[in-house]
Amino acid sequence: MARTEIDAIRELLGSRPRPASWAERRQRLDEVGSIWPIADDVRVEAVDLGGIPGEWSSVPASDASRALLFFHGGGYCSGSILSHRRLVTEAGRAAGCRTLAAGYRLAPENPFPAAFEDALTAWRFLRGQGIAARDIVVGGDSAGGGLTVALMNHLRDARMELPPCAWLVSPWTDLTLSGSTLETKEAVDPLIHEGYLRELVSAYLPEGMDRKDPRVSPLHATLGGLPPMLIQVGSDETLLADATRFASAAGAADVAVTLEVWPHMIHAWPLWNARLGAGREALGHAGEFIRRNTGRG
Repeated sequence: MARTEIDAIRELLGSRPRPASWAERRQRLDEVGSIWPIADDVRVEAVDLGGIPGEWSSVPASDASRALLFFHGGGYCSGSILSHRRLVTEAGRAAGCRTLAAGYRLAPENPFPAAFEDALTAWRFLRGQGIAARDIVVGGDSAGGGLTVALMNHLRDARMELPPCAWLVSPWTDLTLSGSTLETKEAVDPLIHEGYLRELVSAYLPEGMDRKDPRVSPLHATLGGLPPMLIQVGSDETLLADATRFASAAGAADVAVTLEVWPHMIHAWPLWNARLGAGREALGHAGEFIRRNTGRG
């Protein structure tokens, strides 16, 4: 059944190939990400996070004293609150808390450090709402996973309170593009290929910027002192090595890391949880991890 379901998602993605322009790419991701609507019991509310758009979501059982701050993927150049709404709202349900999706600025119009600055702004917004750091979990998929780690590194270096844990889905952690699975998984990954990643890097990073800068490539960051992390990645991803190498580096720095490699899954597969059992199961694992690390397990 799992193989049949993921094959259907592959067919969906193949029927809508990635176009050339940034505007069309953003529209495509919004369409394939939101093809199935959010559940009827989800309540969403737009909010200004201090100059960037955000969206609260909750279900009747959500604990309003806790929040999951989520940064969407899309290679820093696409993705939105809309494209990831189903993923974020169901993650909040699994974790039993409210969610706050951050619509950070996108490249190439807004290259680094715009997304990084917006991640800090979203964190400050939540803290300004009187929510304790211990009650804010941070998470993201793909580029949003990279932003999650960059935010935590900044908080640690500034000697500020950290979140109790972090959740990373298919994280993009190495903009030097040195992972071996960029080649070995090329034939089975329907979404992410090295040529596309090179386009994204060129669009996001200013000319001459060091691609090992820890704010954009957390694989090359100092990771000691970070909170527990759950990393979920599919076995059919070209970014598989970004997740496994990052998990190893964080573990070597004495960070508590839980790494899940999901057989046959593709990049950011929990996006399609409405029709993908493995997506719902992965969100269930994330919810348990978040509850456990926020004292609600």
